[in-house]
Amino acid sequence: MTARALLTNPLVLAAGAIALLLAIGEALSPGFAQGDQIVRLTTVAAILGIVAAGQNLVILGGREGIDLSVGPMVSLGAVIAGNVMAGQDAAILPAVLAACAVTFAIGLVNGLGVTVVRIPPLVMTLGMTAIIQGGLVVYSQGVPSGNAAPALMGFVNRPLLFGLPGILLVWAVIALALGFVLRCTAFGLGVYAIGANERAAMLVGLPVARIRCLLYGFSGLFAGLAGVCVIGYTGSSFISVGDQYVLSSIIAVVIGGTSLAGGAGGYLGTVLGALALVLLQSVLTTLQLETYGRQMIFGLTLLVLMLLYGRQARLRV
Repeated sequence: MTARALLTNPLVLAAGAIALLLAIGEALSPGFAQGDQIVRLTTVAAILGIVAAGQNLVILGGREGIDLSVGPMVSLGAVIAGNVMAGQDAAILPAVLAACAVTFAIGLVNGLGVTVVRIPPLVMTLGMTAIIQGGLVVYSQGVPSGNAAPALMGFVNRPLLFGLPGILLVWAVIALALGFVLRCTAFGLGVYAIGANERAAMLVGLPVARIRCLLYGFSGLFAGLAGVCVIGYTGSSFISVGDQYVLSSIIAVVIGGTSLAGGAGGYLGTVLGALALVLLQSVLTTLQLETYGRQMIFGLTLLVLMLLYGRQARLRV
């Protein structure tokens, strides 16, 4: 790889952005880039990164794949987990299984709508968003419900191993597993194949509909798992807790260099994208800018990145 290609590689750019943001944050607020603060920011990034794992899969699968229902599914996962746990440590496993099972099933419905009924992904997942949000309002009457078990809160927020909270270890396992699946298994190679050229993938006998349907199912599953992590982080749930993850999960995927056209990219870039996004939000908050100022700077940064990544196909690695 030439020096120019290295300097325009999305992974290198994302890593450089992380280093720059840490330096800026430290200059603005001494201690920003040290110890407990880094662990806290990485914990927040881990929740976003888990949601973005599913979003990454859907986008890699091509056909303008996108999942706008991940936010409500995070909220749904949090509400289900909180109500099943009801603050009891013994109910953590059933709560995790219930949240992930329900959101995986909803993801499969999204996949069936896209692949069998041929509803455009944007329309299908937007419609599912409305359905989930309406169901959450009816169920909870708009009132926060459910509580996290103390053991779950400790797992998410307190050091477990090597001074790191358990959620970071879970994120690391997801990153390693997803990287292996995408690069070293027939399923992963099939994802890249249908994302790059769906017709060619069908001609060689790949089960395109089944793979794409599973991608939406996994997107729901990861969103549900993130919802469990959210209630472990905050202690309680409310029906709009996942709204912030819809756009940010897509942005994290794009910052990491995954092509919105599908078929090119990977989860390592998304991990870096999630970290960079959380750091950027934290730096803008440290600057004490008004909300509109943060939005303008955030949007400008994203537009510059999109312009840079969109100019040349080789940037999508």
